[in-house]
Order: sequence, then structure tokens, then C-alpha cells
Amino acid sequence: MGGASSRLEKALGDLPDGEHVFGLENFGNTCYCNSVLQALYFCQPFRKRVLEYAEAMPGGRENLLTCLADLFVQISSQKRKTGVIAPRKFVERLRQDNELFRSYMHQDAHEFLNYLVNECAEILEKEAREGAGDGAGPTAEGPPPSGNGGAGRGPRTFVHETFQGKLVNETRCLCCETVTCRDEHFMDLSVDVEQNSSITACLKNFSSTETLNMNNKFYCDSCCTLQEAQKRMRIKELPQVLALHLKRFKYIEQLQRHKKLTDRVLFPFDLKLCNTTDDAEHVDVPYQLFAVVVHVGSGPNHGHYVSAVKAHGRWIFFDDESVDSIDERTLYSFFGSSSEFASGTEHGYILLYERVAEEA
Repeated sequence: MGGASSRLEKALGDLPDGEHVFGLENFGNTCYCNSVLQALYFCQPFRKRVLEYAEAMPGGRENLLTCLADLFVQISSQKRKTGVIAPRKFVERLRQDNELFRSYMHQDAHEFLNYLVNECAEILEKEAREGAGDGAGPTAEGPPPSGNGGAGRGPRTFVHETFQGKLVNETRCLCCETVTCRDEHFMDLSVDVEQNSSITACLKNFSSTETLNMNNKFYCDSCCTLQEAQKRMRIKELPQVLALHLKRFKYIEQLQRHKKLTDRVLFPFDLKLCNTTDDAEHVDVPYQLFAVVVHVGSGPNHGHYVSAVKAHGRWIFFDDESVDSIDERTLYSFFGSSSEFASGTEHGYILLYERVAEEA
């Protein structure tokens, strides 16, 4: 590892002195965990708040968030710039808290990300209610979160401040034309994939109008009966960090099993969201891609996860213990295949975009 570590340090020589790039040891099947942890560690606003939380962490308490904070501190306090760390304590706590991740079967990186983010939010909410939170923990400002983003009746935590956005579910009764709006929070967005499309097209499809009819009619409060209706979802509040999940695993009724969709989906390095409400804030603020979690393999029940992250203008590739500096063009190979007969098996699965700060 010494020679490889020295070569990597040389390749990453222009990274700031305080930055560390460490591979993570795999405990049999934990690539799903390692790839997401790397993406979150290089999510700068999240890492900053987790390290602040670690400094003010209540003593004698262990949970998934304290184990995550310990891991981030362990990485950030290394004397060397590169190397390998074993996230044993975190993985043990994860398996203790959630039986889904106890087996040594292939796990889903998106399920893990969703669980980790929401579990950390719940922990912070509980600590705030118990009076344990302070400046680095939850904040009491803003309305309590609700819907599918976090467990939600507590204060707004730094996890919500980083990842939570708001959707508005608009339903128009086709009989009386009454529009019913319901807000829903989200920590990430799952979008359908289509062959030879782009993330922008996937997001437009996410917000496209759906007709509710037949056995799926809408109960209209104005008509006091079930009616045909049109429904669409639009983004009302943009998160600081936008997590997009490409739904590459689809259940095929005829096959009675899930199949991996290898469709080519282009993801831009700079993204502007167009499916927002008229009163949404920061509509024209662009996002920049900083992490891609990649599924490697031909099916949903086996395979491997790796990740690519951007740190201080440079892309870094993580494959468990192995770490390499890569060219930005390497990410093109993660778009997917333009033909179902193509041989490529590396596909972008989770994309993390950070909102670009507005100039003063």
C-alpha cells in the first residue's frame, strides 16, 4: 500500500493541507456503505456540521450519528494525506440498529443512504427534545419537518438544512376544476430512467401530469365524491444538497423478479432545475455535481458499488480500499449503455449536487 499511497499523495499534491483521502476497508459486502460514506464525507457542508457536532457530542452515548462523527474525525485527523481506514465501529452499529444490513447479501446503496440520513435526523431531533442539542446540533428555527423527509415533528436539524427540500403535490379535479395542494418534504428524489435520456428529462418526467381515473380516482372535497383528476409534483423548496436516485432496478411482472436497467442517462456537471413552482425560491441557482455512487454489475442482487467524488476541483475514485485520481471524462462511462446489448456494467445510481452559492 505504501507505494500506491505515495503515488496518490503525489497525484493529489495540490489538495489543501487539511484534506484527507482515505480508502475504506470492506467487511465482506460493505461496498454499498463505503461508497455512500465517501460521498457524504466529501459533501462539504454536511462534513462541516458533523465535525462540529463531534466537538459538542454528548459523552457516553453511542448511536449511528456518533459513530459517523467518530469516523469523520478519524479521517480528518490523520497525519498522512492518504491511506486506508477500517470503519468497523460504524458498520457494527449499523448492523446492530437495522437488521436489513446484518446479512452478507448484496445491499442497496440508496436504501442505506435513505436510512442513514433519516436516522441521523431523528437522533438530532431526539437530542434537541432532551435538551442535549446545542449550536452544532439541531436548530429550533423554521417549521417542523413533515412528510417523507425525516421523522418529523421535531426541530429543523442540520441534516434537514443540508438535504431537505419541499415538493407540492397539485391535484386538479376534472369535474369542478378545484386544485388541491399538499406539501411534502423530501431528503432525496427517486426518478425513473428512460433510454438515451438525461437527468433533466428524468426530472421533467418526475413532474409530468398524471391522470387519476378508473380505480384510481381522486376524492374531491368540493364534489364530495370520487372524481377523475390530474396530478403533478413540483419542487417548491430546493435543498442545499440535492440527492438524486436513478431507479435502475425495476420489477418485471413477466419475469417475477427485478431487472437492472442499463439505459444511458446523461448527468450534467452543472444542473438547473426547471420543474419548480411559481413561488419557489432560488429558482435560477445552479447546482454542481460533486459525487456519483456507481453500481457495477448486471443485476440487482449482486454486483459492486464504487464512487467518484470531486474535492477542490479534482475528481477522486473510491473502490473500497483502492483510491485513484481520475479525469473528469471518466464519469462519462457511468452514463449507461445506449444499447441493451452493450457490455458496460458501470452505471450512475446516486447523484449528489450542491447548490452554488449566490454572489453577494
